Amino acid sequence: MQILCLDLEGVLVPEIWIAFAEKTGVKALRRTTRDEPDYDVLMRYRLDVLDEHGFTLAQIQEVIATLEPLPGALAFVEQAREWGQFVVLSDTFTQFAGPLMKQLGHPTLLCHELEVEPNGKISDYRLRASDHKTKTVRALQGLNYEVIAAGDSYNDLGMLDAADHAILFRPPESLVTERPDIPVVIEHEELLTKIKAIAP
Repeated sequence: MQILCLDLEGVLVPEIWIAFAEKTGVKALRRTTRDEPDYDVLMRYRLDVLDEHGFTLAQIQEVIATLEPLPGALAFVEQAREWGQFVVLSDTFTQFAGPLMKQLGHPTLLCHELEVEPNGKISDYRLRASDHKTKTVRALQGLNYEVIAAGDSYNDLGMLDAADHAILFRPPESLVTERPDIPVVIEHEELLTKIKAIAP
Protein backbone atom coordinates (compact mmCIF):
# COMPACT_ATOMS: atom_id res chain seq x y z
CA MET A 1 0.00 0.00 0.00
CA GLN A 2 1.28 3.45 -0.91
CA ILE A 3 0.99 6.74 0.94
CA LEU A 4 2.00 10.24 -0.14
CA CYS A 5 3.78 12.66 2.22
CA LEU A 6 3.69 16.28 1.09
CA ASP A 7 5.29 19.47 2.28
CA LEU A 8 2.86 22.40 2.65
CA GLU A 9 4.44 25.80 2.01
CA GLY A 10 5.88 26.12 -1.47
CA VAL A 11 4.04 22.99 -2.60
CA LEU A 12 0.36 23.58 -1.80
CA VAL A 13 0.27 27.11 -0.35
CA PRO A 14 2.43 30.25 -0.52
CA GLU A 15 5.30 30.78 1.90
CA ILE A 16 3.61 32.40 4.89
CA TRP A 17 6.70 34.21 6.17
CA ILE A 18 7.40 35.70 2.75
CA ALA A 19 3.80 36.91 2.49
CA PHE A 20 4.10 38.57 5.90
CA ALA A 21 7.44 40.12 4.92
CA GLU A 22 5.88 41.59 1.80
CA LYS A 23 2.91 42.96 3.75
CA THR A 24 5.07 44.57 6.44
CA GLY A 25 8.03 45.56 4.30
CA VAL A 26 10.42 43.77 6.67
CA LYS A 27 12.73 42.04 4.22
CA ALA A 28 14.49 40.09 6.96
CA LEU A 29 11.41 37.88 7.27
CA ARG A 30 11.76 36.67 3.68
CA ARG A 31 14.38 34.19 4.87
CA THR A 32 13.08 30.61 4.63
CA THR A 33 14.37 27.04 4.72
CA ARG A 34 15.49 27.59 1.15
CA ASP A 35 18.07 29.99 2.59
CA GLU A 36 18.77 28.48 6.02
CA PRO A 37 18.83 24.67 6.29
CA ASP A 38 19.00 24.70 10.13
CA TYR A 39 15.38 25.12 11.22
CA ASP A 40 16.17 26.15 14.80
CA VAL A 41 18.59 28.84 13.61
CA LEU A 42 15.92 30.10 11.21
CA MET A 43 13.14 30.20 13.82
CA ARG A 44 15.30 31.91 16.44
CA TYR A 45 16.14 34.51 13.81
CA ARG A 46 12.46 34.97 12.95
CA LEU A 47 11.43 35.31 16.59
CA ASP A 48 14.11 37.96 17.13
CA VAL A 49 12.83 39.94 14.13
CA LEU A 50 9.22 39.68 15.32
CA ASP A 51 10.25 40.89 18.77
CA GLU A 52 12.30 43.74 17.35
CA HIS A 53 9.28 45.06 15.42
CA GLY A 54 6.65 44.19 18.02
CA PHE A 55 4.68 41.97 15.66
CA THR A 56 1.97 39.74 17.14
CA LEU A 57 0.39 36.46 16.13
CA ALA A 58 -2.82 38.27 15.23
CA GLN A 59 -0.97 40.43 12.70
CA ILE A 60 0.48 37.34 11.01
CA GLN A 61 -2.92 35.64 11.02
CA GLU A 62 -4.47 38.68 9.32
CA VAL A 63 -2.07 38.21 6.41
CA ILE A 64 -2.64 34.43 6.32
CA ALA A 65 -6.40 35.07 6.03
CA THR A 66 -5.75 36.83 2.69
CA LEU A 67 -3.78 33.94 1.17
CA GLU A 68 -5.04 31.23 -1.16
CA PRO A 69 -3.60 27.85 -2.19
CA LEU A 70 -1.10 27.95 -5.05
CA PRO A 71 -2.64 27.76 -8.54
CA GLY A 72 -3.37 24.12 -9.28
CA ALA A 73 -2.98 22.99 -5.67
CA LEU A 74 -6.67 22.51 -4.89
CA ALA A 75 -7.25 20.38 -7.99
CA PHE A 76 -4.11 18.42 -7.13
CA VAL A 77 -5.38 17.71 -3.59
CA GLU A 78 -8.74 16.54 -4.92
CA GLN A 79 -7.09 14.22 -7.43
CA ALA A 80 -4.58 12.97 -4.86
CA ARG A 81 -7.49 11.98 -2.62
CA GLU A 82 -8.91 9.93 -5.49
CA TRP A 83 -5.50 8.34 -6.01
CA GLY A 84 -5.06 7.24 -2.40
CA GLN A 85 -3.83 8.16 1.07
CA PHE A 86 -1.77 11.26 1.77
CA VAL A 87 -0.60 13.34 4.70
CA VAL A 88 0.83 16.85 4.85
CA LEU A 89 4.07 17.15 6.83
CA SER A 90 5.04 20.75 7.53
CA ASP A 91 7.31 22.90 9.67
CA THR A 92 4.55 25.47 9.96
CA PHE A 93 2.38 25.89 13.06
CA THR A 94 -1.20 25.03 13.91
CA GLN A 95 -1.86 28.72 14.64
CA PHE A 96 -0.85 29.56 11.05
CA ALA A 97 -2.23 26.69 9.00
CA GLY A 98 -5.96 26.64 9.81
CA PRO A 99 -7.39 28.99 7.16
CA LEU A 100 -5.27 27.51 4.38
CA MET A 101 -6.05 23.93 5.34
CA LYS A 102 -9.75 24.79 5.30
CA GLN A 103 -9.43 25.97 1.70
CA LEU A 104 -7.69 22.68 0.85
CA GLY A 105 -10.52 20.62 2.35
CA HIS A 106 -8.72 19.81 5.62
CA PRO A 107 -6.24 17.12 4.60
CA THR A 108 -4.37 15.55 7.52
CA LEU A 109 -1.66 17.95 8.69
CA LEU A 110 1.18 17.21 11.09
CA CYS A 111 3.09 20.33 12.17
CA HIS A 112 4.34 22.30 15.19
CA GLU A 113 2.93 24.69 17.84
CA LEU A 114 3.74 28.26 18.78
CA GLU A 115 3.99 29.54 22.33
CA VAL A 116 2.04 32.78 22.51
CA GLU A 117 1.84 35.24 25.41
CA PRO A 118 -1.50 36.82 26.46
CA ASN A 119 -0.57 40.03 24.60
CA GLY A 120 -0.15 38.07 21.37
CA LYS A 121 3.64 38.04 21.32
CA ILE A 122 5.10 34.82 19.92
CA SER A 123 7.63 33.91 22.57
CA ASP A 124 8.78 30.48 21.42
CA TYR A 125 7.87 27.41 19.42
CA ARG A 126 7.48 23.72 20.20
CA LEU A 127 8.46 21.06 17.73
CA ARG A 128 6.10 18.10 17.46
CA ALA A 129 9.35 16.13 17.27
CA SER A 130 12.84 16.90 16.04
CA ASP A 131 13.14 16.00 12.35
CA HIS A 132 9.46 15.06 12.44
CA LYS A 133 9.09 14.65 8.68
CA THR A 134 11.75 11.94 8.56
CA LYS A 135 10.38 10.22 11.65
CA THR A 136 6.86 10.21 10.22
CA VAL A 137 8.04 8.64 6.97
CA ARG A 138 9.89 5.92 8.87
CA ALA A 139 6.89 5.29 11.13
CA LEU A 140 4.66 4.86 8.08
CA GLN A 141 7.17 2.47 6.56
CA GLY A 142 7.04 0.55 9.83
CA LEU A 143 3.33 0.13 9.15
CA ASN A 144 4.23 -1.40 5.76
CA TYR A 145 3.46 1.68 3.68
CA GLU A 146 5.48 2.44 0.58
CA VAL A 147 6.11 6.17 0.98
CA ILE A 148 6.22 8.70 -1.84
CA ALA A 149 7.43 12.10 -0.60
CA ALA A 150 7.40 15.50 -2.28
CA GLY A 151 8.91 18.72 -0.98
CA ASP A 152 10.58 21.90 -2.15
CA SER A 153 13.37 22.77 0.24
CA TYR A 154 16.28 21.79 2.46
CA ASN A 155 14.10 20.96 5.45
CA ASP A 156 12.43 18.29 3.31
CA LEU A 157 15.63 16.38 2.55
CA GLY A 158 15.36 14.03 5.53
CA MET A 159 11.83 13.11 4.50
CA LEU A 160 12.84 12.72 0.86
CA ASP A 161 15.88 10.58 1.66
CA ALA A 162 13.90 8.33 3.99
CA ALA A 163 11.04 7.83 1.52
CA ASP A 164 10.86 4.98 -0.95
CA HIS A 165 10.35 7.52 -3.74
CA ALA A 166 11.28 11.22 -3.64
CA ILE A 167 10.23 14.21 -5.76
CA LEU A 168 11.33 17.85 -5.60
CA PHE A 169 8.64 20.43 -6.41
CA ARG A 170 9.91 23.81 -7.64
CA PRO A 171 13.11 23.64 -5.58
CA PRO A 172 15.77 26.37 -5.49
CA GLU A 173 18.52 25.93 -8.08
CA SER A 174 21.06 25.32 -5.33
CA LEU A 175 19.15 22.23 -4.22
CA VAL A 176 18.76 20.98 -7.78
CA THR A 177 22.53 21.26 -8.18
CA GLU A 178 23.27 19.57 -4.86
CA ARG A 179 20.79 16.73 -5.34
CA PRO A 180 20.68 15.72 -9.00
CA ASP A 181 19.53 12.27 -7.87
CA ILE A 182 16.04 13.54 -6.95
CA PRO A 183 13.65 14.15 -9.87
CA VAL A 184 12.23 17.65 -10.20
CA VAL A 185 8.73 18.74 -11.25
CA ILE A 186 7.41 22.25 -11.71
CA GLU A 187 3.62 21.96 -12.03
CA HIS A 188 1.03 20.15 -9.92
CA GLU A 189 -0.22 18.15 -12.90
CA GLU A 190 3.33 16.96 -13.50
CA LEU A 191 3.62 16.03 -9.81
CA LEU A 192 0.44 13.95 -9.96
CA THR A 193 1.60 12.23 -13.14
CA LYS A 194 4.90 11.36 -11.48
CA ILE A 195 3.11 9.96 -8.41
CA LYS A 196 0.77 7.85 -10.52
CA ALA A 197 3.72 6.54 -12.53
CA ILE A 198 5.41 5.41 -9.33
CA ALA A 199 2.31 3.87 -7.81
CA PRO A 200 -0.59 3.61 -10.28
